[in-house]
Amino acid sequence: MELEITGRHIELTPAIERLVRKELGKLSRVLDSAPMRAHVILSSEKHRKCAEVVVHWRDSVFTAVAENSDINQSISAASAKVEKQVLRLKEKFHTKKRSRASLKAVAPVPDGVLEAAPVAARIIPARRYRVKPMTPEEAALILTDSKDQFIVFRNAETNRVGVIYNRTDGNFGLIEP
Repeated sequence: MELEITGRHIELTPAIERLVRKELGKLSRVLDSAPMRAHVILSSEKHRKCAEVVVHWRDSVFTAVAENSDINQSISAASAKVEKQVLRLKEKFHTKKRSRASLKAVAPVPDGVLEAAPVAARIIPARRYRVKPMTPEEAALILTDSKDQFIVFRNAETNRVGVIYNRTDGNFGLIEP
């Protein structure tokens, strides 16, 4: 941990430095091995002693300011505030769901009831089709011989892409833009 201590109108004693290292040492146990940089600014104005702690870790910045009549209490309070922020961030990472949606949630309902698709639905490319020029009747003949549910073709008469699919009533459906 890289630590920088700045004193404004206050003398930095070894006891204060030990206290700062001890209080911020708690953070290094909570945060993983990524480099952490801390800047502690101690200031004194009349009877108020102020401690400001700024901690940089990965792409996060944690800041806290505490005032008290005793510098030791100010340092402890500011580091406790920063530790609370760090724990809140770590808890956010642990509670966030980081798994894919189950197949049951993505698959359609078999009884024909349509539900709204989940927001995080993925599009999975199955295969590529060669779009051949043919008439809709030729496409229907090819579809009857194959096990596919639909066929994509280019209409030879209009030169537009179309889809012929098997309907549930045994007939064929045609989709053309």
